[in-house]
This record gives sequence, structure tokens and C-alpha cells, in this order.
Amino acid sequence: MDAAEEGVLITLDRLLRSPGVAGQIDSIADRVAVRLAADPLAAMAWEPIPLSIYGTGLPDFIRSSWVFILRAGATTGAERHPNSRQRVVAYRGSGDLQVRQEDEWKSNLLVDDFEAPLLARWLSIPINEWHQAVVPGRDWVVVSFHTVLAAELIEERPDSANPVQTTRRRYVSD
Repeated sequence: MDAAEEGVLITLDRLLRSPGVAGQIDSIADRVAVRLAADPLAAMAWEPIPLSIYGTGLPDFIRSSWVFILRAGATTGAERHPNSRQRVVAYRGSGDLQVRQEDEWKSNLLVDDFEAPLLARWLSIPINEWHQAVVPGRDWVVVSFHTVLAAELIEERPDSANPVQTTRRRYVSD
């Protein structure tokens, strides 16, 4: 990781530690947990975070933020974002956020300990890079930041009927 990207993660990390931010994220996570519990077949549930909760100092290129809860024991499967760089932090719990590099999955074990080194908590995923979460024995709450608006964020996955093709969806509608 270059120094500029590390600086972005440091900035985002400081904003997450700002007074009042954790309480607002916790409220969102509580709502998302209810949705995940209501759908026992879902591997994850999510909700956008209003950028206003971070106050000033958010880099201009950050256009959306999210709470995702990944179900205990789940492997979310390969996905990528063809229109956004993603920066993600372990917020509550820990897990393995894997990225696909040169036809192999590379593990990135992330923990929710703010005293742990930055790269033990954060991962920066470039545009169009395949990634998947492998979640251990309890639900994993992550906060992510994207470079597109919430309504524009595209998730792309391999098509189960034809692995050469992909399917796309958006996490929210306008």
C-alpha cells in the first residue's frame, strides 16, 4: 500500500473514532441485525450510513458509507465493484476478507481492536477486484466506504449458470 492510500485509511479511522460517530453507527447496526435475523437464508444485510455523521474531514472522493453485517459461518462468495474503490474496517467482530490475486484467494484477517495496527483492521480494495468474506463463529459487522453514491454502487458476481459471465445488482434503489 502506498503512503497516499495509508493516509486515506488513517483519515477514515480518525473519523470513526470521532465523538458521537460510534453511537450512530451502532444504531444502524442494530437495525441491520434485525433485518439479517429476519432472513435466515441471507449471508449478509446492509444499510447506507449518512455521510453527515462523520462531520467534516471526509475526503471528497468518499461518496457513500455502509454498515454490513455478515452472518456467522458464512462465506459470502466472490463479488467485485466495477465502479468503486472500497475501504473496509472490522467494526464489531473479526473475519477474513479475502481478495483474489493471480487466481488465488489471499487472506486478510481483520479484527475490531482499535489498538491493533491499521492494516490488521482495514483493507483497501481497488475497483474491480474480486473479494469475499469468510466469517467465523459470530456475526461480523464491518463499515465500508465507497467512491460512488449509495444508489450507484454496483455489486457484480459470477453468474452461477455461466461462470464466464457476471450478474449485477445495486444495493439500494433511487
